[in-house]
Amino acid sequence: MRNLVLSFMTLGLLVGTAAADDKKAPPAAADKGNGKVKVYDFSGDTIEGDLIKPEGSTVDARDFAKHASLIRIRTNFIPEIIKSAEDL
Repeated sequence: MRNLVLSFMTLGLLVGTAAADDKKAPPAAADKGNGKVKVYDFSGDTIEGDLIKPEGSTVDARDFAKHASLIRIRTNFIPEIIKSAEDL
């Protein structure tokens, strides 16, 4: 009973604190439409560089062995079910 009263009191304090905060946070869309636009111009820049790739021969991965399936289809399954039903 004591725990129930304490939990209701705690809940009441939290709800009261949340209701007292009356200022609203601006929506995320309002931050993007503030009217400031930045334009970056890279037309005069020349980018030079070399392609870096590993040297040496490539190593191929080993192929996995092909095995037969471990699942065997039982051909005598239906007669066994009928036989077990007859035993009941």
